Amino acid sequence: MTPPSVAIVVLNYNGRTDTLACLRSLEQVQYPNMQIVVVDNDSADDSIAAFRATYPDLTIIQTGANLGFAAGNNVGITYALEQGAAYVLLLNNDTEVAPDFLQHLVAVAEADLSIGIVGPTIYYYDHPAVVWSSGGMIDWQRGTTRMAGLNETDTGQFGSAPRSVDFVTGCALLIRRAALERAGLLDPRFFMYYEETEWCVRVAQAGFRIVHVPQAHIRHKISIVERAATPFVHYYMTRNRLLFLRAAGMGWRAWVHTLLLEYGRTLISWSVRPKWRAQRTQRNVMLRAVWDYFAGRVGYVAPDK
Repeated sequence: MTPPSVAIVVLNYNGRTDTLACLRSLEQVQYPNMQIVVVDNDSADDSIAAFRATYPDLTIIQTGANLGFAAGNNVGITYALEQGAAYVLLLNNDTEVAPDFLQHLVAVAEADLSIGIVGPTIYYYDHPAVVWSSGGMIDWQRGTTRMAGLNETDTGQFGSAPRSVDFVTGCALLIRRAALERAGLLDPRFFMYYEETEWCVRVAQAGFRIVHVPQAHIRHKISIVERAATPFVHYYMTRNRLLFLRAAGMGWRAWVHTLLLEYGRTLISWSVRPKWRAQRTQRNVMLRAVWDYFAGRVGYVAPDK
């Protein structure tokens, strides 16, 4: 019996080297019914030429602009649905996968039709025993989110059985076609960050479960400290958290905690305490992000403009 079809959507933006490494790892995947779709967000690094030279039969969709994570992936998702895919896997281009990861993900999803989204255990590429994500949880009282297992050494603490979580990171997220049809696509207002968390909330509200599959493994070329320190990332994480609170229908406690206890305290500290003088750029970016949220500026916004 032929297993259900899976379309793997890999979004590329000036990431030729990482994307080629990701595609090489996908060559080893032990799953007989998958199609890889590379969506290119108008790269300027000769990515397309390199992909076509190495993989002449690869499906490549060029968007013609940098649409961001949400809208860019939506292009690939729409194509996958048109091709009749039973599942769509979003996979970051800076990942490398275990050969059996997709088998584990699909097997769990197929065993329970109430499951809408599944995700693997994701490790740091440079520290393959250290967990970056094993699903995520939402604190509805505080409006916060956290990765389960973040920076923990994997000692088997998550067992081997699938476990329910609140969200799966868009770094590697397998979604059932029925869940897509009921909940819709990623919300392009986010551009990048928090979009997959809001998507998981929508899928759950549509009646599906979100599940982490401990036995499915991938590695991610990421450094959280370095990324979080950039004004660009700080802007979108700040603005989009507020957008997420609204989209997910968070209560007043979450808003008070976010705006006053977290954002307010941080902004005051970065403004008046001498030891945080170096954070003035981040402070200004944060103020701009909050202002832009309340001004209704969504999608792509250059935080330094």
